[in-house]
Amino acid sequence: MADLDATDRRILTVLQKEGRISNADLSERVNLSPSACHRRVQRLEEDGFIAGYVALIDAKRIGKATTVFVEITLQGQADDLLDAFETAIARVPDVLECHLMAGTADYLLKIMAEDTEDFARIHRQYLSRLPGVRQMQSSFALRTVLKTTAMGV
Repeated sequence: MADLDATDRRILTVLQKEGRISNADLSERVNLSPSACHRRVQRLEEDGFIAGYVALIDAKRIGKATTVFVEITLQGQADDLLDAFETAIARVPDVLECHLMAGTADYLLKIMAEDTEDFARIHRQYLSRLPGVRQMQSSFALRTVLKTTAMGV
């Protein structure tokens, strides 16, 4: 964060909310010339502050309206077991996020499914076959209260 000045932070804030904004509009919003703004964005990309650009898809519009959080506890904490689990979970197409956790569960997954039947399929086809799993607990989100990808910079 020491490499970011106030202008860099303004650029990142705008780009997080409006990733397709033109350089001309961005430069106006952050009070820079278009060429200076373009150079800063390039530097932010090269330095890894901007990891990439994506299109955020409306899950409901594509029929994935059910969010499921799955807590997974493994049989142990050996490196080879963790590696095997992480390799396998990376191949599950419906998993959006997988976090190694501190606390009661070893991993927390975020999965998008069409409905409970679709989640049952995902569970049967993928989750039940993951290596080293001792316990699994699934929680279905009733409603999303807040969802953002924008981080405060």
